[in-house]
Amino acid sequence: MQYLPILAACPGASIITFVILFLFILAAAFIIFKFGWLYIKAVASDVPVSFLQIVGMALRHVNARTIIEHCIMAKKAGIDIAPKSLEAHHLTGGNVNNVVRAIIAACKANIELGFDNACIIDLSGRDVFDAVKTSINPKVIDCSDIIKGNAMLDAITKDGIKLRVKARVTVRTRIDKLMGGATEETIIARVGEGIITTIGSFETYKKALENPDSISKLVMDKGLDIDTACKILSINIVNIEVSDNIGAKLQAEQAEADKRIAQAETERRQCVAIVRGQEMKALAEENMAKVLAAEADVRKAIAQAFREGNLGVMDYYNLKNVQTDADMKSTILKSGIPTPTEK
Repeated sequence: MQYLPILAACPGASIITFVILFLFILAAAFIIFKFGWLYIKAVASDVPVSFLQIVGMALRHVNARTIIEHCIMAKKAGIDIAPKSLEAHHLTGGNVNNVVRAIIAACKANIELGFDNACIIDLSGRDVFDAVKTSINPKVIDCSDIIKGNAMLDAITKDGIKLRVKARVTVRTRIDKLMGGATEETIIARVGEGIITTIGSFETYKKALENPDSISKLVMDKGLDIDTACKILSINIVNIEVSDNIGAKLQAEQAEADKRIAQAETERRQCVAIVRGQEMKALAEENMAKVLAAEADVRKAIAQAFREGNLGVMDYYNLKNVQTDADMKSTILKSGIPTPTEK
């Protein structure tokens, strides 16, 4: 009653105070209504979380229900995971569901997998839950040609026969090698290379068809799962098909190439011979021109000797007789008729 005069004196202040108090009570009721059952559920499940932590998750835009439920899931499996740890992993972009399920599965299968390691594997981009499942239940992978996109591998034996091989690899994940170990793609590449190399060492394709198990044994003995996150349990050759005779095709192509090279060489030699013949013809004409020029010089010299009196008429006729006799002998030799001296 003693405050009534004060409220009567300040009616505006009392209304504002009443509105603020009403909004505060309404907000508290809303928060309790929204997170109260979740808090009660966490306390009933023995999950160490306070009501303010749940409200703080909501303020940080974290799904508090998901965090608490996964903590309860781990607790029921006998694993203690702090809500703060799950929240931190969620805020760093991790998959809380995969991490918790992987840890529970690993615990039930007596596989050593800590929370920190599971978070590291998850943040690295690998599916940690799938890795644990593969560790418990081995996985079968088809060994295919990734580059060409074929479901079968192509291999060639020493006799030139191309074989198409379909192989399957059974692997088990090694959790302790997940950090830093190579993935399944490396296993597929190594096994494919091993199969191709092994078939390539066979003298004939019949050996591969008769005993496909020998291929698997030789590839398994190479230890292809070293430094990988998977252990190869078995390699199975499902099917082998005989394809093309690559050796015959290569020999035919080589013969065709040799033929073209020989033809090109023959044409080159013909061209060289034609050019050489033209050169010799030109040289003969040039020499003939020189002979004609020399004969002209001889006639000029005879005429000069006549003018100077160094050559008489009888000397000239004797020279002509000698020349005529030489021409006659040359004609007889060309015709093949023996001369009197040869008889």
